[in-house]
Amino acid sequence: MNSQEILNQKLNNCYSDIFEKELMDEIVKVGHFDKIESGKLLIDIGSDMTHIPLILEGVVKIIRKKKNGEEIVLYFLEKGSTCAISFVNCINHEKSIFKGVVETTIEAIFLPVEFIDQWLAKYKSWRHFIIDSYHFRLLEMVESIDGLAFMKMHQRLLKYLTDKVKINNNVDLKITHQEIADDLNTSRVVISRIIKQLHDENKIYSTRNKIRVLELFE
Repeated sequence: MNSQEILNQKLNNCYSDIFEKELMDEIVKVGHFDKIESGKLLIDIGSDMTHIPLILEGVVKIIRKKKNGEEIVLYFLEKGSTCAISFVNCINHEKSIFKGVVETTIEAIFLPVEFIDQWLAKYKSWRHFIIDSYHFRLLEMVESIDGLAFMKMHQRLLKYLTDKVKINNNVDLKITHQEIADDLNTSRVVISRIIKQLHDENKIYSTRNKIRVLELFE
């Protein structure tokens, strides 16, 4: 198969039950396929928004940074999703207000803003996809705010680990205490203390840079 046929196959695997064939054909025609390794920066705060990604494989971590430089993870983009908030920034020709870091190596199709705007009027499935995506991301951000406002840190940590398990489809996580602290906007000392507590309570099993989640947050 040539590159366009491979791209079309990957796109069909994720979005054939969402988009019309005519829209799929346009996506393959104008989209740019890229593979980005884990740990790489997908988009930074203040960057120009010229494209939005349709995720085919992998996970992207979306981060918000405070004025003092502290960061907190808001949500994750997974296979079959896009960042609808980036879409709004694209339409309004605004710079990114979030940072996107590749959590696990991604494959994605990047769509130019001039086409995604046109498709709102042209394709019903595209309108529904963007509206649903925006609604879902809004709910995720509200959940993040609720976590900050109402959850104790050990609850936030267990929920964070649970989300990681669901994203990776694996209860065994390779992650450092510092990485968790950065994502939850707290100190490594606090995270290490709570991890030990959760370990003693048999909710997780922790070894150096590895955590097995034994009890999922509900």
